[in-house]
Amino acid sequence: MKPPYTPEIIRQHGLTADEYARVERLIGRAPTWPELGVFSVLWSEHCAYKSSRVHLRRLPTTGPKVIQGPGENAGVIDAGDGWAVVFKMESHNHPSYIEPYQGAATGVGGILRDVFTMGARPVALLDALRFGRPDHPKTPHLVEGVVHGIGGYGNCVGVPTVGGDAMFDASYDGNILVNAMAVGVARADRIFLGRAEGVGNPVFYVGSKTGRDGIHGATMASEEFGEDSESRRPTVQVGDPFTEKLLIEACLEVMGEDLLVGIQDMGAAGLTSSSCEMASRSGSGLHLKLEAVPVRESNMTPYELLLSESQERMLMVCERGREQRLIDIVTRWGLDVCEVGTVTDTGRFVCSWHGEVVVDVPVAALVDDAPKYERPMRAATTPPAVGEVPVPADLGATLVQLLARPSIASKRWIYRQYDHMVRTGTALRPGDGDAAVVRLPETRRGIAMSVGCNGRQCALDPRVGAALAVYEAAINVACVGARPTAITDCLNFASPERPEVMWQLSQAIDGIAEACRALDTPVVSGNVSLYNETEGRGIHPTPMIGMVGLMDDVATVRGAAFPSADLAVVLVGGAAPVLGGSEYLLLATGELAGPPPAFDAAQARATIETLLAAHADGLVLSAHDCSEGGLAVALAECCFGRDVGAAIAVVGEGRDDVMLFGEAQGRVVVATDRPDALLAVAAKHGVPAAILGRTGGDRLRVRCAERTLIDAPVAELRRGWATALEEMLR
Repeated sequence: MKPPYTPEIIRQHGLTADEYARVERLIGRAPTWPELGVFSVLWSEHCAYKSSRVHLRRLPTTGPKVIQGPGENAGVIDAGDGWAVVFKMESHNHPSYIEPYQGAATGVGGILRDVFTMGARPVALLDALRFGRPDHPKTPHLVEGVVHGIGGYGNCVGVPTVGGDAMFDASYDGNILVNAMAVGVARADRIFLGRAEGVGNPVFYVGSKTGRDGIHGATMASEEFGEDSESRRPTVQVGDPFTEKLLIEACLEVMGEDLLVGIQDMGAAGLTSSSCEMASRSGSGLHLKLEAVPVRESNMTPYELLLSESQERMLMVCERGREQRLIDIVTRWGLDVCEVGTVTDTGRFVCSWHGEVVVDVPVAALVDDAPKYERPMRAATTPPAVGEVPVPADLGATLVQLLARPSIASKRWIYRQYDHMVRTGTALRPGDGDAAVVRLPETRRGIAMSVGCNGRQCALDPRVGAALAVYEAAINVACVGARPTAITDCLNFASPERPEVMWQLSQAIDGIAEACRALDTPVVSGNVSLYNETEGRGIHPTPMIGMVGLMDDVATVRGAAFPSADLAVVLVGGAAPVLGGSEYLLLATGELAGPPPAFDAAQARATIETLLAAHADGLVLSAHDCSEGGLAVALAECCFGRDVGAAIAVVGEGRDDVMLFGEAQGRVVVATDRPDALLAVAAKHGVPAAILGRTGGDRLRVRCAERTLIDAPVAELRRGWATALEEMLR
């Protein structure tokens, strides 16, 4: 197709009339058909972050442990002993709703490439999943497809899936969230960047052949869903984990021989984004010969070659004169490899097709000059206050109901389908602790990881909810004995064209920034996923947080379950629980009402330091934070791991149900054999702590003064918790 283009063609490319006019001004003419496609994907929300860039700069991104912050394929922190941890989280929401198996599988493949592109060997995967109502007709299909896709790809590629988070809420009925996080390790002095430097250096295509799958995937991910969303299956990529495994090994071997100037994976927008981003970072130009790209389908056009999002492909800039060694290594791994271009000093992105130039535009016009909007913002409607909630006559029965809620119930059905022990580096398995832990190679050190976010709290107050998401991820890491060090985020929101959504995004970014500064956990990488809505109905704002922490000795790691009888149970952290945004309120009334729990930055920092000091003194034998479902659910979960009961006495003057099931910032149930020493550590840091009781027996008994609130066999409490998710899917 040639210009002039109709308004409908421009709209189908995700460009507004003003944006298209800006394209013509920047290049001084109408774009060719391939150029229109290139501008379409690179100026999409998914690639250009045109609605969020002005806000993201408020995030803290530097610190003493940060080696590489945002702007590259993944973030990098110093892990000690000459090692670095490389990590990032990204979304694959739209593709996973349309085609759950391949959408989730290729999300895993893409985030793995972001990590090993930096020169790191991937050592762990985590997933953060949000689905609609359990009784929604599509939910079982989506859950099964997504879980099988994550497991199928991760298991085959040989990277353990060691942790994650899954919640269910009606706001995700029409737009599920599939956020994948990958963590890798590299030598700190061997980090590779996505650069295209050195005029005359050859550019190599490495990996799978190019097909027509995924064309305009980035554009599709920058739109809300409508009635035709099911017809978008051709924009979903198809993954091949076995090829990815070969690609990992080939890339790491090439990197090990110092053959490369730069390397970038072909993710969203494929060959276009990888080449233009590399050139932009270096201030250089590129000339690509598209006829050299290996293809698996006949009669592919330049437009299709540039926009295809076929998986398992990399772009490498090689040192001139060392091409043959690169070719030899990649060929030995059974992958396609061919020279497709050259680095130039023109600052232009030029693509030719059998000698004819089909793209010739400034790199800056595609990347630096992409639209950047300060969209209107308007505070969202104040949520309703918590109304009348009758106190249940049987608090034990209420606990059983809460434990069977899909957002609280055991996720064993999910994680048992993942290989979490491959490579034998996993020190704490899924379900055993509040965070996953893997060993740092050749050392005694460990890497702790946690992901999560409570979208209900963010819907009630996006700033507080986002801060609480950072804090809970940090508490989870501290519970296992690691110091929270840095985060990656995945900001999932509805349409930025709605002022209240932009306000939510801006507020959430401020909440993340506040919590990260309080905890000294800078943001080193991340992703923004907007337009998560269907026919005008958006998801809860869900700024997903992936926290990484470091520990000196994995032998000191602690799980969540009470390890034995006759230990003291201590509650560390004394924030007053509230009903706002709680799982219990949703169970009791079906309503989302607030306000949510408050965030206290100083107390958050003090609680983290208390836990770390207690771990250092050997006082922590198990630790588990109180999150969804409150104190009673946390106590029950502590009993489940080794079938150890507990006799608990709580003190409170308010409502029993709020005391048991209300939610609050940063409360941790700790089992210890030296309670007085633990209380002294908490007092030193100014953190409230109280002895609740002792472990033992086969029942969970909770009393307040002379009243028995809960008295139930651990086995009975466990039954619904253990089977609820499977029953839902059945």
